[in-house]
Amino acid sequence: MAVTLAVKEREVRPRSTKEKLRKQGEVPAVLYGNNVPNTALTVSEKDLLKILRAHGKNTVITMTVGGKKVQSLVGEQQVDTFTKQWKHVDFVAVDMKEKIEVTAEVVLINDAKGAKSGGTLVQNVYELTVSATPDNLPEKIEVDVANLEIGDSITVADLSTELGYEIVDAPEEQVASVVVEQNEVEEESSATTEEAEPELVED
Repeated sequence: MAVTLAVKEREVRPRSTKEKLRKQGEVPAVLYGNNVPNTALTVSEKDLLKILRAHGKNTVITMTVGGKKVQSLVGEQQVDTFTKQWKHVDFVAVDMKEKIEVTAEVVLINDAKGAKSGGTLVQNVYELTVSATPDNLPEKIEVDVANLEIGDSITVADLSTELGYEIVDAPEEQVASVVVEQNEVEEESSATTEEAEPELVED
């Protein structure tokens, strides 16, 4: 899905000017890639965050620069650690017909059967790299763990490949599993040993 973001071209000026823009709710930005000249921009922080919250970081953003419409993705961002204010953002221009690689969040859905039987559900990876044309990039990859029993796992090879994108990570990469905690195993082993020890009888 593509959304539209209003941008303004700006001159590359001293840092003090950038600080003034930030105080006005604007984020200094730069657009580059796909044969588009590096262009300094400003965008409304409010509008940008609204798009990202509603559609995610992998959504295609259409902007008008130099009188032409450009499709782009959000690239690197600089965010203040304490205030959470956006200090700078890159926009990467894309060709809608060419595949690109991005990361997508892994989200586990449903309750694993094994977790209900005393096991512990473990999420092994939280992001996967996917390849697709920009309009098919997922924001997240949902992994259904409902049928996982204790000792079972889901790997990249088990995930659906019929969603318009390809997962680049190794097929054997483990995504989620249901395990028995080590202390539980040790307790069971200790209990078994105690039961097996013969009772000493004194003469």
